[in-house]
Amino acid sequence: MLKRTRYQYGSLRLKKRRKGPEAWEFRYYETDSDGERKRRYVTIGTKEQYPNDSLARKAVQALLLNLNAEVPRAELEIVAFGALLDKFVTEEMPTRYSTRKSYESIIKRHIRPKWADYPLDRIKPMSVEQWLRQLELAPKSKAHIRSLMHLIFTCAERWCLIEMGKNPIALVRVKDCTKRLKRPQILTIEQFSTILSCLKQPYRTMVIVAQCLGLRVSEIVALKWGDFDFDNRTLLVQRSSVHCRVDSAKTEYSHDFVPLDPELAAVLLTWKEQSLWRRDEDWVFPNLATGKPYWQEEIQKRHITAAAMAAGLTGIGWHTFRHTYRTLLDETGAPMKVQQELMRHASIQTTMNVYGQVPTNTKRQANSKVVQLVLKPAVSAGANEKGAAVAAP
Repeated sequence: MLKRTRYQYGSLRLKKRRKGPEAWEFRYYETDSDGERKRRYVTIGTKEQYPNDSLARKAVQALLLNLNAEVPRAELEIVAFGALLDKFVTEEMPTRYSTRKSYESIIKRHIRPKWADYPLDRIKPMSVEQWLRQLELAPKSKAHIRSLMHLIFTCAERWCLIEMGKNPIALVRVKDCTKRLKRPQILTIEQFSTILSCLKQPYRTMVIVAQCLGLRVSEIVALKWGDFDFDNRTLLVQRSSVHCRVDSAKTEYSHDFVPLDPELAAVLLTWKEQSLWRRDEDWVFPNLATGKPYWQEEIQKRHITAAAMAAGLTGIGWHTFRHTYRTLLDETGAPMKVQQELMRHASIQTTMNVYGQVPTNTKRQANSKVVQLVLKPAVSAGANEKGAAVAAP
């Protein structure tokens, strides 16, 4: 017969130390591999960090969740959202650096300050919705916060801390989350050429790659010479780098071959001859000071922004080139499926709705063709009627 699991509260006590202030010690029991219960001790923090028992108890809630994982949900204490956050950060954070940093920032700046002390059963959809509405953030940023809270509560469902199917964030709406606050800037060929003329190497070649292939900057700084097959004119995009943390490509669809035009290949080979790093395992664009990939924000701040200002432009960043690439694909008449694969998007809707913008002249030409189709017969008919009226006795 299975032995009923009892809820374990553990105990806290202040322990004096030879050096430094008193520290909170949490004592609990843990069952080892032989089935024996053994007492364990964990130092939570100093009395300066947690001035009273209540604050120290909140600090161990995430540990208590793990200790009581097999206790029926009905017998669990009501857990504060802060404990759920601690457990999520410890056990569920993504390994991908850029995603993890984004989650950590959202939790630290927005979610924890507002909701950490709330019991899980006190967090209601309308309260969250009203809070999001009051944040001075773009709708898309609010949507990211909502998505992360939904994910955290999904973990709470899996850990039996709330009832299955009772995720309160599922009912939270973020108004206009798909609308842009401003349209992305698209460069003309003349504007791009002006920016390029103001850049020195290796940033000049990096920007050429960005505009000719539509790669993300995290993919450009992570390129190695071994990724290029100059004989067969292809490039395999297979990794990304953010703040010198190298990872796999952003998605399964991002990891793909892209064609390499002979003229672009010639530009890259010219840069290879100038570079000190030419082996297959070497970075194409290494930071001369460290030998590692660049921090893309620094290049944008110090070089691209300055070059854009010299060209009389503002608000130009790395993603401007990717948006412009999609627009130029449209201009050249590339079929939408081809555009999706060159952009390496998982969904064609992203290619169609998020990236690209039809230039005014193209819209004017297309509109003029429609006007001519509509009015030409009408003008001809009017002329014929006028001629018939003149010819009549």
